[in-house]
Amino acid sequence: MLSVPLNPDVERRLAELAKSRGQSDVELARELIETSIEDLDDIQMAAGRLENRGPVLTTDEARKALGLDS
Repeated sequence: MLSVPLNPDVERRLAELAKSRGQSDVELARELIETSIEDLDDIQMAAGRLENRGPVLTTDEARKALGLDS
């Protein structure tokens, strides 16, 4: 179980958003955390790929590398 103290303003905003969506504040907080974790994973993966990317290919080179040109 996780307990996270929130700034009163953030807690109020969370409660208002949850109410407007027909959710409890706990449900919305869980959804926001899960979504943020997925987004952070995607960002981290993209950054890793940018650091380890191969050489830039021209269109002709890419087509040849993919076997699209005979």
